[in-house]
Amino acid sequence: MTGPELAEAGRLLAAARRPVVFTGAGMSAERARADVPGRPDRALAAVRPAGAGDPCRVRADPALVWGWYEARRRGVRRALPNPGHRAVAAIQARLPETGVITQNVDDLHERGGVPAPVRLHGSLFAPRCSACARPAPLPSDLPLPSDLPPPSDPRCRPASRSRRTGR
Repeated sequence: MTGPELAEAGRLLAAARRPVVFTGAGMSAERARADVPGRPDRALAAVRPAGAGDPCRVRADPALVWGWYEARRRGVRRALPNPGHRAVAAIQARLPETGVITQNVDDLHERGGVPAPVRLHGSLFAPRCSACARPAPLPSDLPLPSDLPPPSDPRCRPASRSRRTGR
């Protein structure tokens, strides 16, 4: 963006009553990589990001998919917000009516200073039981295996088994 374009963007933003900042993959791409440096991982190699949430993939190998998400979560924990995340927070600090909507599942907007972005695709840090959709605990920071059992709510586990098997 050139100087005059940036000045015009600033003028338009200052004149807005309720601006909305909408972000997607480009905002966090350079910072929130899923890789685990120095160690190949079966989950990361076997699951492409676009197919990770596919219901067929989840049903076929839930531990592999959950391991993939856990590896991504750990990569994001190591990442730092970039100047874009901080700029969005600065806009919201100056114009408190600014809405922030993101497609990203990382927590980099929050760590960059945005208190409560609206998340279109959920959060890596708020897993839910795949059977009942209740919040499920995050795993501890133990060494990362290639795959993990997905999170579950202990209250629904027997019910979910009986629904699937018909028993």
